[in-house]
Amino acid sequence: MKNIFKYILILPVFIVCSCSDDFVTIPIQDNPTIGNYYSSEADVKAATATLYGFPWFEFNDKFFWAAGEELAGNLYHTFDQEGQFLFFSYNEGNAHINSGWRSLYRVVSYANSIINDMPVFAAGKVSEDAINKGIAEARFIRGTAYYMLSEFWGEVPIVENSLELILSGNTKLPKNTRNSVYEFIRRDLIFAAENLPASDAPGRVTSWSAKGLLSKVYLTMAQYNLNSDAAASADYFAKAKSYAQEVIQTSGLTLMPKYDDLFRIANNNNSESLFALQWMEGGYALGNSRQANWARSSLITGNNEAWGGGKCMTYDFLEDVDPADKRKSATYMDVDDFYPEINKLNGGYKYYIVNRDAVGEVIESASPTLTALKKFVVGSSDDNDGKVTTGQATAVNQYILRLADVYLVYVEASIGSGESTSDATALEYFNAIRNRAGLPGMNSVSFLDLLHERRMEFALESMYWFDIKRYFYRKPADATAMLSSQKREYVYYRDQSSTAADEKTKAGYILNIAGNNGTITFRPENVNLPIPSSEVVINELLRPSEPAVDYNF
Repeated sequence: MKNIFKYILILPVFIVCSCSDDFVTIPIQDNPTIGNYYSSEADVKAATATLYGFPWFEFNDKFFWAAGEELAGNLYHTFDQEGQFLFFSYNEGNAHINSGWRSLYRVVSYANSIINDMPVFAAGKVSEDAINKGIAEARFIRGTAYYMLSEFWGEVPIVENSLELILSGNTKLPKNTRNSVYEFIRRDLIFAAENLPASDAPGRVTSWSAKGLLSKVYLTMAQYNLNSDAAASADYFAKAKSYAQEVIQTSGLTLMPKYDDLFRIANNNNSESLFALQWMEGGYALGNSRQANWARSSLITGNNEAWGGGKCMTYDFLEDVDPADKRKSATYMDVDDFYPEINKLNGGYKYYIVNRDAVGEVIESASPTLTALKKFVVGSSDDNDGKVTTGQATAVNQYILRLADVYLVYVEASIGSGESTSDATALEYFNAIRNRAGLPGMNSVSFLDLLHERRMEFALESMYWFDIKRYFYRKPADATAMLSSQKREYVYYRDQSSTAADEKTKAGYILNIAGNNGTITFRPENVNLPIPSSEVVINELLRPSEPAVDYNF
């Protein structure tokens, strides 16, 4: 799958204040342009194309990686409110928590507009099949947004029909229970699986995308209910395994042969991609801002948008890496790593802990753990045929679900409520991931083996917090202990002694361990992020003290 949607549909909208300014955003119903818009299948597909990029921007810009990677203990970064996730010191006033919440509900509102309004305007002008495909695409996106909402915040309000909400005059919605939210997600994805095509234009979701995400949702439901409803949990594990195997064996999708090829612009929408946010060059909020946020210097980006000099992998993560793992240099930069695809005009880019120019001025400084972030850092415009522009706009897709994830869903579902699995098929899938990484296969896989493999495979893809959450659901005390023992505050300082080794070698630095042995205590009550204070002020039903209610389906 190659091409990306290069068109953005702008619909007139009005905004109603509820949980936030963008909580419900729908087309103006009496606008003649909207009434005449859905006159062909191409119009429907143009509308659904808007669901893949811009509405997700605020979520993806900082919140997704701050919560998905810093909170999980993979990414070291201490600046301002972004750094609060590393230290578990965030609260309901954190600006990025607010941005993530607002963006996901913007995605929901875009999807609701298509789900509820498009069929009315398209009736009699567009085939029922095309209408159902458009609804299915929007319901997949809405289900994905609610999966993110549920795993970051826990109990959240379900908004199914924006217009009905407005007409009712009751825009203060209560939180809904976790199982209600899971059921809502499940229904959206079942509809998507039944109505999306098996293949579509590159980048668009298919029935395989829906079944792949269903496998992960059922797995999450199984872990969440493991200690409260064993029978339901067993059924969910079985469904997760079944959907995962169907995708793996029947979809025709395959793992990319080389891991580092997954993160090149030229390989967007590859054979392993089931769902990815579709970003493009050209302007702010249209492109992926990961490179601007993560690249250590302008030597890499070719412009002044390179704000990742102080960001690096945590010491805890680095200790977990097998030196033979081929995923290593594709995830982060280490001493002497060389990247021929970056800075091509000057023969490639070599990583040095400290890099100086010809007159000795520092142009790249040492990071706290002497590493730099690499994944989604792709180089300059010259390196990528013009697909990197200012405005933080890089045309590299952001994975939400890829086939490797589904492989490991099958393995985790095979472990189920037990401690390990030796199931032959599970081992085949698990070892396929390890073998691609250049690592030997295993004869048995424990849950902690699986957790480690997911950490390595999806590092910097903002997914590890979801994996930790599933660990917390099954063994809260063990997950809490693991988070509380991570070596988050282990950092290096330059050896200032007269006998110090060269600054370009790790021997030239001294490891410093902060108080509490470099660890930060995690409190179980913080496993779900707080709902932003700006939302609670508007809607008192979102207060922590207010109980969640079952959703009336």
